[in-house]
Amino acid sequence: MSYEPQFSISSELLSLVEEIAALRERIEGASVALPWIPALQKDTRTRNGHASTAIEGNPLTLEQVRALEEGRDLVASDERSQREVLNYFAGLRFIEKNATRKKVSHEHLFELHRLLADTVMDQGIAGAYRTIEVKVGKHFPPVADDVSPLMFELLEWWNGPSGKLSPILSSAILHYRFEDIHPFADGNGRTGRALALWDLYRRGFDAHYLFSVDEYYWEDRPAYYAALSQVREAGEDLSQWLEYSARGLKFTLERVWMRLQKFQAENSAKITLTPRQEHLLGLLRDHGSLSPVEIWEHLKVSRQGAMNILTPLIEAGLVEKRGTKKSGRYFLIKS
Repeated sequence: MSYEPQFSISSELLSLVEEIAALRERIEGASVALPWIPALQKDTRTRNGHASTAIEGNPLTLEQVRALEEGRDLVASDERSQREVLNYFAGLRFIEKNATRKKVSHEHLFELHRLLADTVMDQGIAGAYRTIEVKVGKHFPPVADDVSPLMFELLEWWNGPSGKLSPILSSAILHYRFEDIHPFADGNGRTGRALALWDLYRRGFDAHYLFSVDEYYWEDRPAYYAALSQVREAGEDLSQWLEYSARGLKFTLERVWMRLQKFQAENSAKITLTPRQEHLLGLLRDHGSLSPVEIWEHLKVSRQGAMNILTPLIEAGLVEKRGTKKSGRYFLIKS
């Protein structure tokens, strides 16, 4: 038996879904022709890391988080605040690498939580469901003995029936239900928002990893917490939460579109990426660097075929080769 969310589709929600779909199509269409997507992805990763940890009280500024993403040291900052941000980046890398995973298991959730909560938990164990009772504001989540069966039901829904819904709805439902169960002793907020993002990735909704919905939640935290609480007050009716989440996603996509225009104004060079070039950029992002032989093997092309794919990327400033002719490796340029 899987989880069965309760909600109704209002005219407002339907309108929001249509507007979001149109915005996403415009963004995806524009993104294919842009050579500086890695720079925008990096900016989005930074904003996600900053917003999701700031919601939980992390004091680091956006610029400090950006410095950590770039590997720079921070002097005037406590170690725990830095570790929370670095953990979140590790969690983002995990869901990016598992973006196309068809089935998510308890073990995958444990691994994600371990990455996000390592050494920064006030109670409990990272990567294990809680064995204690907790209180979140005025909310008393299910007792510890019920956590595992409830999470089993939620995962069964996520891996199955959720696929019949728009990802705009399924990601919001997943987000709320996870937070309601509160399966871990600590770190549930960051994990729940990461899962919602993972759902968008799995469904191909954010194909280029450009959306930072957590910024919307962070900029008005009282409204975010009130929207979560309202579901319980409405007897687990998710209708208003779905409208709130859809407004946040629409706001996020409008902001992404503006950032696209900003990057376009600052970067005149353009390239239309082929599917293989997009695949190669993803491989370089995931692996850090690749040798020529590794590129041939991953893309299943000849040496000349690999160069035909690489040359436009190098000329557009997206990829660079480091090392000698024999031992050189190709790297993604982080703008």
